[in-house]
Amino acid sequence: MPFANINGIKIYYEIYGEGDIIVLLHHGFGSTKIWENIYPGLVERGYKVLMYDRRGYGRSDGGEDFEEFYVSERYCPESVEELAKLKEILNLDSFHIIGQCEGGVVGVEYAIRYPDQVKTMVISSTQCYSKVTMVEFNKMLFPKTFDELEPEVKEKLTYIQGPKRVGSLYNLFRRYGGAYGKDVFDLRGELPHVKCPTLVLYPDRSILFEVEQGVEFYRHLQMGELAVLPKCGHNTYEERPSEYVRNVLDFLKRHGF
Repeated sequence: MPFANINGIKIYYEIYGEGDIIVLLHHGFGSTKIWENIYPGLVERGYKVLMYDRRGYGRSDGGEDFEEFYVSERYCPESVEELAKLKEILNLDSFHIIGQCEGGVVGVEYAIRYPDQVKTMVISSTQCYSKVTMVEFNKMLFPKTFDELEPEVKEKLTYIQGPKRVGSLYNLFRRYGGAYGKDVFDLRGELPHVKCPTLVLYPDRSILFEVEQGVEFYRHLQMGELAVLPKCGHNTYEERPSEYVRNVLDFLKRHGF
């Protein structure tokens, strides 16, 4: 299995296909495994796909200070730099980004910091802003500990993260931290600085973020486009994989890729 050593942390990655590069950024409790129904359709249409487990997720190491890192203000900027260093290690030039939920936040920050490296971006189910602190938000949305979850949910999460870390990671995730941080979250001031064409792909029935978040996201982008997936829940890649891929391919084609 391929790993890259980034600041002493082993980061797991997978690469498939040939052609223009698309980087897939998983959500806040994801890993490369969430993309199983997405990446084959992109590869079949002539794209090279890079997906990886961010620090502490899936098969990537977390490091001894992962919990401190997760709840700190370092999390998002260091996640951006993690991708920048992986790009250097793999000798990549520029690429497209697809970010799912929290992965979309990392994608936005990357596109702002390294505008010449990002050709286009697709952001799906990513929060635009919060009305309360994220600690309060998570407390309302995720009241159960890992041990209190339904067996089928625990099984699914264990498949994504592996049995060794799933419980501790979930209990950390449900409280605070990650790219959304702990305080009130708001991307609206940053979105106008994204220079590349960006498709906001939003579900109309997310249990986390109302569809108006997607509209607000779109309206703050210089080169934004909006697509709403009907009768679709938060995990768009899972509930509507064929429409997900179709929207991505149509978007890329519209912009000459």
